[in-house]
Amino acid sequence: MSKSNKPYLPPRWLDQILKVCCDPDQLEEIMGNLHERYQLRKVRSSNKVMLFWFYFREVLAYLRPQFSRRIRIDNPNHLTMIERHLKTSTRSILRNKTLSLINIGGLALGITCFLCLYLWIDAETSVNKFHKHAEELYTVYFTETTPQGKYGNYEIPFNYVDTNMDGSKILANELKAQFPEIREATTYATSYELPWGHACTFRLKDKRQKFEGSVAGPGFFRLFSFPLLAGDPETALSTRSGIAISRSMAESFFDSHSDAMGQTLRYENVRDFVITAVFEDVKDNSSLQFDYLINWDLTHNDNILLSSSGINTFLLLEKSASPEALQAKLQDFLQDRLNSWEMDVTLGIQPFKDQYLISNFVEGKPLNGRIEYIRIFSVVAFFILLVACINFMNLVTAQSIKKAKEMSIRKVIGSSRYSLIMQSLTESILMTVIAMILALMLTWNFQPIISEITGKHLIMPLHLASFWTLILMLVVSIGCVSGFYPALFLSSVKPNLVLQRNSKPKGKSAWLQKGLVILQFSISMLLMVATIVVSRQTHFIQNTHLGYDKENLIAVRIEGKLTERQQYLLLKQELQQMPGIQLVDRSSEAPHNMGFEMMPPFEWQGQAKGEGVSFLPTSVGYDFVEIMNLQIKEGRNFDRRIASDSTAFMVNEIALKQMNMTDPIGKWISAWDKRGPIIGILKDYHASSLHDPIKPLIVDVKEDLDFGLILVKTQPGATIEALSSMEKAFQEFNPNFPLAYSFVDDEYSALYNSEMIINKLSNAFASLAMVISCLGLLGLAISAAASRIKEMGIRKVLGASVSNILTLFSSGFLRLIATAFLIATPVSWWLLNTWLDGFAYRVHLSWWIFIVTGLITLVLALLTIGIQAMKTAASNPVTALRSE
Repeated sequence: MSKSNKPYLPPRWLDQILKVCCDPDQLEEIMGNLHERYQLRKVRSSNKVMLFWFYFREVLAYLRPQFSRRIRIDNPNHLTMIERHLKTSTRSILRNKTLSLINIGGLALGITCFLCLYLWIDAETSVNKFHKHAEELYTVYFTETTPQGKYGNYEIPFNYVDTNMDGSKILANELKAQFPEIREATTYATSYELPWGHACTFRLKDKRQKFEGSVAGPGFFRLFSFPLLAGDPETALSTRSGIAISRSMAESFFDSHSDAMGQTLRYENVRDFVITAVFEDVKDNSSLQFDYLINWDLTHNDNILLSSSGINTFLLLEKSASPEALQAKLQDFLQDRLNSWEMDVTLGIQPFKDQYLISNFVEGKPLNGRIEYIRIFSVVAFFILLVACINFMNLVTAQSIKKAKEMSIRKVIGSSRYSLIMQSLTESILMTVIAMILALMLTWNFQPIISEITGKHLIMPLHLASFWTLILMLVVSIGCVSGFYPALFLSSVKPNLVLQRNSKPKGKSAWLQKGLVILQFSISMLLMVATIVVSRQTHFIQNTHLGYDKENLIAVRIEGKLTERQQYLLLKQELQQMPGIQLVDRSSEAPHNMGFEMMPPFEWQGQAKGEGVSFLPTSVGYDFVEIMNLQIKEGRNFDRRIASDSTAFMVNEIALKQMNMTDPIGKWISAWDKRGPIIGILKDYHASSLHDPIKPLIVDVKEDLDFGLILVKTQPGATIEALSSMEKAFQEFNPNFPLAYSFVDDEYSALYNSEMIINKLSNAFASLAMVISCLGLLGLAISAAASRIKEMGIRKVLGASVSNILTLFSSGFLRLIATAFLIATPVSWWLLNTWLDGFAYRVHLSWWIFIVTGLITLVLALLTIGIQAMKTAASNPVTALRSE
């Protein structure tokens, strides 16, 4: 068999778990099914993490009672032995209350962190997996190659496939007609009108409310499994006058969702829609969020809403279809239809269930995104659990003197090594069970906090067998991993040596213990460095001067009567005379997120042949520069007293650079079917996220556009007064539309939700990791003090001072902390530098971050062991020597 034909095999250790746990009569069928599905996924995706994760979850699903191997206990002596081990373990735990409390507490905290992160990761990875046809659903994206590089996007302009430019064809219909392996195709658009995404007004008699919705093709409910409470998926969006609404929207207008069917709602005060379906509220586990859906054909053919190109296309493939083969066919699909545009554009498809996690485009293809954070926190969860397990191993090994004596006596009276190992493992598993119970209680109480931090409604799935299977596997694996080495170490000690003199970890055991402490603190320091860097980057994002003033700036969508120029100007005049309001102006784009780039058709004086610039375009009012507090580097602002300014333009510095234009003032530029002079150069400002570099900007004046935003600048400290004024004014000038506003600084912060979540999570879990590490250090200090009490007594009798004892006691631990610092510093520098590379504007990794982290760890370590060291140094040596 050639290498290319070699079957893909899943992780062997997971197969071994199945072999151990599953019924032998069912094992062959179970493994056959799992291997087949694994190979199918492997063909579709090369993402090893996701392949492992899916296989891991499927293995967990088979660890249920109906598939499990029957355990028979034929010998009653086995039950007696288990009972004896449990009794002995309970006595041992109670006899060493302090160390047991530290051990169980540390383990409980570690498991709590793991479970909290598991809930979040599970919620993130389950998004869009609930659809019945999830495995056959695909989303279409396009890749455009330009001289500046490759760019990709999911939002494909519908007229790209229309050679007549009249918008009579859409990509979804074209693809379905051309390729028989496509079973269904639909169009979906949320950002169909500028500004991107907004709530629309619905009215029933005198009741008016705003809801956010989308437009979709008639086959939408055949592709996606959003449950319908009323209506038929085949006819829900089959008519232009039909609308499907959510349960909440139905109940807000009618007594119940069942009363809503067939009723009429007035939309944006322009037309009526008949309710043809009511669907269950869309849950958090869907990336498509909407309160209502209306028919795409209505917006497309009547042209009442569509004014942009932000349209998504989704495909449902036949089960027998090959995505790779379809991908190959799609390569030239657009190119063949865009020859006249001289553009290099190709199409691609991506599994829809992956789009939520992998949506950032690199070199024109979706390659990363939220999945990076999932990977990072999966590793963090594992490391925190590892730190807790290391604590356990270190503390049990540190108690080896007392345990070794106990084991030796058992050996002398006839216990086998197997029995001693089982006794030790029973004790560790019993402690793990107690820690797990505490962890479940803590996680249950932490659910609201984690939900608030992550912005997701997280609930422990206590009703799922797979969750309890995971808990069982954690208990067994943590108990065995944590207790196996101490069990082997203690059971191997020779009784005659132990009973003659004290014994403590030496040789390999001592090095292993030190190595585990170093690993534990290296992980904690790495997490602490990550916390500081993420916090600094988040602070940088929130406080960097963007080149404009976003404070006290309110945005309101232009709708209803305000789409009329005269009505808007009257409102503006009225608002500027009201208390609490400084300035009013308008913009076609949201000033904090101008992500709508355009290449053609822009021309300028002196443009070289083939030269092009991708601009961020915006149309504004005459007071835009003043209300945004923008700086003009050269030239002047728009002036309403100069008639020719209605055709004039302003560009920013980066645009000027890319246009290769010198002495720009007065030179002509052509855009939007008009040609006018450049009158001013704006100093560069951030018109989008700090993830992206500043892009070329082109601005013109248009106060007669029927879309966009009204921007209201309020006086500092007078926001409430200004909002009250706005409420009255909008009620007077636009009475059919309830006022809905947003603060620009809040909208800007929302661009960094992921970073905010990462910042809060890293703060919480880095602190807990350090607490767990210090708990382990405290346990080691207590054990060390107990084992060296005679040594310290003799040193004091021979004249050692308290400071000498303190130095001697602490120096060993501090050497371990120093070694951990040397390991953690380069590793954390590399990891954090890689993360920061995802930002066009970022903080720098300063040396003091690592020094501060080392000092904090050192101080915490000294505080942790200092009390025990002082207690040891201050103890009466006579008492210590007498006890020996």
